[in-house]
Amino acid sequence: MPEMMFHISWPDGSTEQCYSPSLVIKDFLKIGETYPVADFIQRSRTALTIASDRVREKYGFACSRAMGQLARLENGARRFETTADGGVTVMSFQE
Repeated sequence: MPEMMFHISWPDGSTEQCYSPSLVIKDFLKIGETYPVADFIQRSRTALTIASDRVREKYGFACSRAMGQLARLENGARRFETTADGGVTVMSFQE
């Protein structure tokens, strides 16, 4: 299963390297796009759940690393719940 990394920039300018166990993340996020935080989290949740399910189908267990990544993104997004400024920008993909 081809895993990949994707790099994001949060509304405050901080950056994060993120993990996906599947290239499916590319179906939900585009390089150079800036998404409202809630939209970014929803897209990431959908993609990482699909990716984890693909691991389950192939290996018989969910991808805990994908679910851990989702938890980190959701936790990071909480910093911006009260602000309407900015969004999350997808900076790059690394396969």
